[in-house]
Amino acid sequence: MVNFTRTLSKRLAFPGVSTLLILIPLLLLSDHIQASDNAVKPVKLLILGDSLSAAYGLTSQQGWVSLLQKQWLEHNAEIEVVNAAVSGETTDGGLARLPRLLEQHEPTHLLIELGGNDGLQGHNVNKIKANLKAMVKLAQAEGVEVLIQEMQIPTNYGRRYNQLFTDSFSLIAEEFDIPLVPFFLADIALDPALMQRDGIHPNAEAQPIIAAFMREKLTPLLHQSQ
Repeated sequence: MVNFTRTLSKRLAFPGVSTLLILIPLLLLSDHIQASDNAVKPVKLLILGDSLSAAYGLTSQQGWVSLLQKQWLEHNAEIEVVNAAVSGETTDGGLARLPRLLEQHEPTHLLIELGGNDGLQGHNVNKIKANLKAMVKLAQAEGVEVLIQEMQIPTNYGRRYNQLFTDSFSLIAEEFDIPLVPFFLADIALDPALMQRDGIHPNAEAQPIIAAFMREKLTPLLHQSQ
């Protein structure tokens, strides 16, 4: 009885102590929750592309996408790459596949590397732009950061078509205020030693060059939005 009375009298004499003992764990829990909310989430980059990103004519391990993932891992960059590139893919096909890919992989970022096959097949530029815009909107509606890859085609399609085709990518990037990644074959395509016999696809020797180029361009873009 004496001990209980003594303890009670102490608690009544220092009511703030009990309150403080209750508040401290709550404050610590609040700080932990806030820290978790503010923590940088690992980047998951979904690449929606065509044969240029699908290692056409090579093994997947030789392709620039696999080499880029390896470089990021070696430098402890928390960037996961999902390569959804398919040889022969057009903007029609990419648009059709995108909803399922977004649901399946839940990426933080999307790189659209499409349009080249549309251009090679002479598709209407307005249709290409409409498909690209639809892909951007789909991804942004899911909270995904979008990057668009500039594409180019051979000059034998005529100056006007070539200009309209190439300009479409920068116009979309400007309209949606998203990063435009420069065409990674701009210089490589001019060197026959770095191209396959078809003159369209880069060979194995070109892949590390592309990976280095894309790492330089993509790394700051992926981190600045986190």
